[in-house]
Amino acid sequence: MIPINEAQQQLQQSIAPMSQSLQPIAIAGQTSNTVLLSESDSASVARETLYLLSVAGMRESIREGMATPIEDCARELEW
Repeated sequence: MIPINEAQQQLQQSIAPMSQSLQPIAIAGQTSNTVLLSESDSASVARETLYLLSVAGMRESIREGMATPIEDCARELEW
């Protein structure tokens, strides 16, 4: 994670290596943090999200999973 003032100074130099390495850059702000993604990574995330939400019952399954306390989750997957 890099501080926001450093990110501001190095933004142009960070863009090319980030899009080649496929590694997002975590930026620490004063009140919150953010992540800088390449355009292709952002598009991939959007496509995958749209696909998952198009699967019947997936949205409900995700919501149910998010509402389940971690201590109630299985330690090992059955599949």
